[in-house]
Amino acid sequence: MKTINIEGMSCNHCVMAVKKALKNLDKVNKVDVKLEEKKAFVEGDVDNNTLKEVIKDAGYKVTSIE
Repeated sequence: MKTINIEGMSCNHCVMAVKKALKNLDKVNKVDVKLEEKKAFVEGDVDNNTLKEVIKDAGYKVTSIE
């Protein structure tokens, strides 16, 4: 499970946009996005650069991936 810290999410629409972008990746099994924590939790075999790119394309900034 990877924890992605995301800047720029301010509402439920943001959460849905990030969740949809991550779920569209082939090797992602599970996605949970928490607005209050400004984090996404991703289960699957996806490299960090791909995760960053998908979130950037959705309009948000990744500050770190753990």
